[in-house]
Order: sequence, then C-alpha cells, then structure tokens
Amino acid sequence: QVQLVESGGGLVQPGGSLRLSCAASGRTFTLYRMGWFRQAPGKEREFVASITSSGSTTNYADSVKGRFGISRDNAKNTVYLQMNSLKPEDTAVYYCAGRISDKYDYWGQGTQVTVSS
Repeated sequence: QVQLVESGGGLVQPGGSLRLSCAASGRTFTLYRMGWFRQAPGKEREFVASITSSGSTTNYADSVKGRFGISRDNAKNTVYLQMNSLKPEDTAVYYCAGRISDKYDYWGQGTQVTVSS
C-alpha cells in the first residue's frame, strides 16, 4: 500500500510557476504509475498528467500540454508537477494518485492551487 502527501500549492499570479510535489510512503513506489489530477469548484475531477513507473513515458491533458511537466525521482519516492505559464483556469485542488492496475487506487489529500492577480 502507498500513502501519498502533496505539497507546493499556493497563490500565484497569471503567467507564474509552481512546482507540486507528492511524497509516497512504502517500498513499492517504483511499481506504480503516477498521475496528477485536479478538481475546480463545481467541476468534476480531471486528468492532468501521468508518468510510468520508470519515468520513461509521460502523458498530458491537452489543456496543460507544453506548460506542465511531470517527473519522478524513485530514489526519493517523489513525483513532481512543474506548472509554468499558469492561467486562472488552472485554479483547482490538485491530487496525485498511484496505480499498478488499470485504475488509480491510491490518492493524496490534495493541495490548493490558485491563479489570480
């Protein structure tokens, strides 16, 4: 089992950057494909980005492609989401999640990102 704790959220102006971190407990982190999701007020949770267990392959939602970058450090049991050129519509609670099978089984508690001037 994996426990996930996100950090790095906050208030940033449009055009700014933030880096989110997700620290995982447990020895099996390297087995997990990891993802970032977000949920804005009044909206459903949506996929943002994912990365394979080895870090060799990444995937992004069209809305963040070219602006966000997902990475992982398996030695530190941590996955990151670098967010650049932030827009007000990126405002949401961001969650990291992990899976071995075809669905995400483990979720963090979320971290708030607010993009506003």
